[in-house]
Amino acid sequence: MAAEEELLINVSSSPPPASAGRRRSSEAQPVKGKQQRKALKRTFRWLEEGMPPKQKLHLPPPQAKKWAMDPPRGVKGLGPPKSPPKNSLPEGKGSSASSSRPSVKTSSLFRNNPEIPDLQRTPVEQVQESVFTSDSFDQIGLHPHLASTITSVLGMSSMTSVQRQAIPVLMQGKDALVRSQTGSGKTLAYGIPLIQSLQRMEPKIKRSDGPYAIVLVPTRELALQSFQTIQKLLKPFTWIVPGVLMGGEKKKSEKARLRKGINILIATPGRLVDHINSTKCIHFHQVRWLILDEADRILDQGFEKAVAAILNAVNADNEKRQNVLLSATLTDGVARLADISLRDPVCISVAEDVGGKACPTGVVGALPASMECDGFAVPEKLQQHVAVVPSKLRLVTLAAFLLGKCKFEKCNKMIVFFSSCEQVEFHHTLFQKALAEGPETGGLAPPLFPPSPLKFQRLHDDMKQEERTMIFQDFLQSKAGVLLCTDVAARGLDLPQVTWIVQYNPPASLAEYIHRIGRTARIGSRGNSLLILAPSEAEYVSVLASHKINVSELKMEAILSYLMKDNRFVGDRGGNKKLHGADPQEVRRRATVLQTEFENFVHSNVGTVQRAKKALQSFIRSYATYPASLKHIFHIKLLHLGHVAKSFGLRDAPKNLSTPAVPKQGKNQRKKRPDLLRKTWGNRRLAEMLQSEYSSGLGSSTSRAKRKKGPRRPGSPEPQP
Repeated sequence: MAAEEELLINVSSSPPPASAGRRRSSEAQPVKGKQQRKALKRTFRWLEEGMPPKQKLHLPPPQAKKWAMDPPRGVKGLGPPKSPPKNSLPEGKGSSASSSRPSVKTSSLFRNNPEIPDLQRTPVEQVQESVFTSDSFDQIGLHPHLASTITSVLGMSSMTSVQRQAIPVLMQGKDALVRSQTGSGKTLAYGIPLIQSLQRMEPKIKRSDGPYAIVLVPTRELALQSFQTIQKLLKPFTWIVPGVLMGGEKKKSEKARLRKGINILIATPGRLVDHINSTKCIHFHQVRWLILDEADRILDQGFEKAVAAILNAVNADNEKRQNVLLSATLTDGVARLADISLRDPVCISVAEDVGGKACPTGVVGALPASMECDGFAVPEKLQQHVAVVPSKLRLVTLAAFLLGKCKFEKCNKMIVFFSSCEQVEFHHTLFQKALAEGPETGGLAPPLFPPSPLKFQRLHDDMKQEERTMIFQDFLQSKAGVLLCTDVAARGLDLPQVTWIVQYNPPASLAEYIHRIGRTARIGSRGNSLLILAPSEAEYVSVLASHKINVSELKMEAILSYLMKDNRFVGDRGGNKKLHGADPQEVRRRATVLQTEFENFVHSNVGTVQRAKKALQSFIRSYATYPASLKHIFHIKLLHLGHVAKSFGLRDAPKNLSTPAVPKQGKNQRKKRPDLLRKTWGNRRLAEMLQSEYSSGLGSSTSRAKRKKGPRRPGSPEPQP
């Protein structure tokens, strides 16, 4: 009977737990007759068929069991979560502390990477220019007040080489084509003779006369900077009024200034053409000077038609004027522009010492050998570096470099160049939150990276003009900080005390490379530049050497070792001990901690994920725009798109980067617009390539064949023979 009591269960209440059948219950009452036999029968049925649904143990899900046995790297003591981890949260739910959210194991940054090739660097003799001379401004017959202003207000006592050669030629009223390295003082080279000639005109210039000089520049920031320089030179000559016209400003206020009168008009080509077409009060009867600064950039930005329209408008009112073209590099477009706008110009090139030589008639194809673009002049005190970094490590390498130079070294002012506005916005948000401010914690726990004194700013074309001007002025006056920008800041801007130029995306032309690095080492000061290349892009160093540009290699490991200077990147295994050694394993582990934090921030909400995808899209588009001469180095087929996605903080390559498919069309429409079908197929192909971090994206020919041979969809037309 005792044995039978062990199998009896009280069935008057809800079913007991699963362990009740193996445990003696002191409260169990003996059951007799039919009830006893039913209870025994039910018990044996449970033993044969298993526990009823309500009695089954609640075992942990497979994902939780996996987490319990193998917790994610970098998270100490993490047990099975209450719910599976999510890669993204709804917009508006800020990122939580790393200790309060289930982290995701970061795939290894140092595996499955291509080998870093040995750079074939051929030593070449760079083109050098002597920046300063011993000649002073008093020796060239300037107005005493103008010479005094140059010395007291601008703080310059001696002329640069380009100023010594260009100012006397321009004061004689000759047209000139001026080529000189960036940061050599070309603005003063045309500004000083311009003001010298206008201040001595008789009768004295009146504001109501309108423009006597037109200065065209490619960007708004350069227009603002040139206006400020001319304004300083005009301090003794108050009757000469300068003015600036540029996009982003209110046209109504610009029209009011034109009605009052502007004698020196500094403008961007697009906005000036807009006023020529819509503003009745603008005229060019008194124009004596036409100056095109950074002429090659004006043509690169698609302003060739605008410049032609300006030339036609000026020629219609007054053909007798002095024309000047200035640039750090000369291209075929500049040569064509010089041929149609200059009359018997004097070619001034400091690098080859041909100042004062007259250009042959018909500048196109007849420039002296010294004026051709076989070599570029770079500042003498500029140290150029290159780092070859695999795609997966680009983001942490850039972050480590910025932290090392701006946090652990004092008074560094840096500019980082990207190829698109979307990349600038993404990296600015990422670095500002994850490095400068630290991620939001919601008051639960301190962030992994506490706030630091780093200051990140951004500058690109898609910003409002008020914001662009404010950031430009702020960075101009600051002594330290990081400016993330596009090529909008690559031309002509004089930003003092910039110590490092970082080119995160290589430029599409060598001339652009020269202009980027020209933002540092200006007017004889020291500076440094860093070019970051992928292993497949290493041949770009040979291209630089063919144009007489020397670069020295900076190892990726040396950059990542900056992470050893601070215990913020130790994670959970290093404690509070501060390590100063260069242990490769420790450096790799800290780089992984940094990458994990970036990925956690990117996947903290839907908005940041979309910004990362948008930045990745813009990178792929810009990568496809490299010229044919560089396609063997920069080709999208050479990219591992899954690894590239890691450099944008994405854990996997997105599958939905392509645009929506084209709506169905009839036969006639399909024949008329075959380009739409080609575009759709290209987008579908791109989506297939962006599948996984561990897929190179190059082996989809089989899937293409299967799609061709696959079954026909209902309602689709029969394939044509």
